[in-house]
Amino acid sequence: MGFPAPGSRVQKAYHDLWDAQNGSEERKKKLGNPANLPRPWDPATCLERGLRWEVWLWLDQVVEWINTEYVWEGSGGGCIPHCWPLHPHLVHELAVVADQRRRAGHAPTSDVLENWHRYVLPGFIDRMRQRLKQSCDDEHQPWPSRSRYTRHTGEEASARRLRAFEVDLVALVHDQDVRLSRHQLTLLDGGDVIDPSTGEVL
Repeated sequence: MGFPAPGSRVQKAYHDLWDAQNGSEERKKKLGNPANLPRPWDPATCLERGLRWEVWLWLDQVVEWINTEYVWEGSGGGCIPHCWPLHPHLVHELAVVADQRRRAGHAPTSDVLENWHRYVLPGFIDRMRQRLKQSCDDEHQPWPSRSRYTRHTGEEASARRLRAFEVDLVALVHDQDVRLSRHQLTLLDGGDVIDPSTGEVL
């Protein structure tokens, strides 16, 4: 089974990105700042509803493709779980895995595809196994770190971090003042020190 092709909106997003680098000056001007263009490998940048929907559908097809074409033994933890959209870390990584495989399929040689087989896919599967373990083998499990996240975003913890940031900024200003005062003294060739503001040898 061939690698799933993305929908027309996703393909247009890729075409626009290509034009932003390689198109005519008129086309580049029409597209505007390339940093504002949607990038299918980073779904959060795909703000248009139809495009985002196509990204989701494409990633779902890619997951099915990986699970059927590359996973032989499902009990080893290499199978991407059916609840993958409920795991933000999988969504972020799958979008990159899909993009890298799409690019490899368009490459003029097999080198990029070999890299995908050797590094990209195994790296993703290893990280997925490490993070999920067997938690979603039978059914989706709630986020184990929810309580830690709740503590992190709580009022007390947030205030403590803000105080630490402020202490660092105060220290930074103090360090800059010390460095400026040191720069006001310049060594002469003979080892004497001169104050550049007055020209006097100290």
